[in-house]
Amino acid sequence: MKLSADLCAFQARIGHTFARPELLLRALTHGSVSSADRADNQRLEFLGDRVLGLVMATALLDHDKQASEGQLAPRFNALVRKETCADVARQIDLGAVLKLGRSEMLSGGRRKQALLGDAMEAVIAAVYRDGGFDAARDLILRLWGGRIAEVESDARDAKTALQEWVQARGWQPPGYVLIERSGPDHAPVFTIAARLADGRQCQATAGSKRQAEQAAAAALLQRLEADK
Repeated sequence: MKLSADLCAFQARIGHTFARPELLLRALTHGSVSSADRADNQRLEFLGDRVLGLVMATALLDHDKQASEGQLAPRFNALVRKETCADVARQIDLGAVLKLGRSEMLSGGRRKQALLGDAMEAVIAAVYRDGGFDAARDLILRLWGGRIAEVESDARDAKTALQEWVQARGWQPPGYVLIERSGPDHAPVFTIAARLADGRQCQATAGSKRQAEQAAAAALLQRLEADK
């Protein structure tokens, strides 16, 4: 199979040339465009999540040999969560080569956090199936780069950080309000607002309620810290 110019350029961006290019094509195929003759990336996503987890757990142990399990767990979660995978996907412009159905393209699928995060995991699995564990590990460590060294020792999710921030000031805890649900049933999109009792709020949109809540909490926390 001969890859298109844009996929060849993508291979160069990730630093892996596929011996079996059909694996890369499958990793980049979303369910909205799959068919009986063209499988989507869901099975590869499942595998990639596990490969990423093993590489990150090992890297964290090697990076900080004195850290306890209680310190390592939140760092691990911060590095493998869907938001981080989507950030890495944006770093390599993965969205530009995603294979999407028309409805997903029209609704901004190339920028959706859930789609990017899933596809990033699928690409990891494709590299693993194509080149073995060493190739996948090298890819992950190269793309995640300084994130491993920079991840906070108490890396908390944004909702927890926001909760602790407002509690420390004696304020009422934030609430999360579903503003809108859109998109097809197989790929819903949620817009959620993180809101304080005084009316201050920030909204975010993502492919799951949890991701939208996390993103909204992060945006609100950033705003509160800027207002100090």
